[in-house]
Amino acid sequence: MIEIKEITAEETYPLRHKVMYPNHPFEYIKLPKDQEGTHFAVVKKAKNVTVVSLFFENDSAQFRKLATLESEQGQGHASKLLDFIITYAKKNNAKKLWCNARANKTSYYKKFGLEVSRPKIG
Repeated sequence: MIEIKEITAEETYPLRHKVMYPNHPFEYIKLPKDQEGTHFAVVKKAKNVTVVSLFFENDSAQFRKLATLESEQGQGHASKLLDFIITYAKKNNAKKLWCNARANKTSYYKKFGLEVSRPKIG
């Protein structure tokens, strides 16, 4: 059985490092505003298997560093966590939820109603 729980920024670091940036120094995975964020994990058998960080600014919320252990990928953990943070953001009056997604992941995020946007230049 899995559960979703709020965790500290520091509790996201080992998974962020292992999944996203294993070839970088550990300090590389830390975000400048980590202490201002709200952080969540999918927990399975007392182990964090998916993590994400959520940052609010005015009426927008940005999620960052969504990561799932390789051995747990494809089991729906990230999808459950995304559904959870979408609801959480709405309950906390966010009018917009966004992320900086890799181009090859945009179709995944579209399944949740998120849209691709491009910054306006000029």
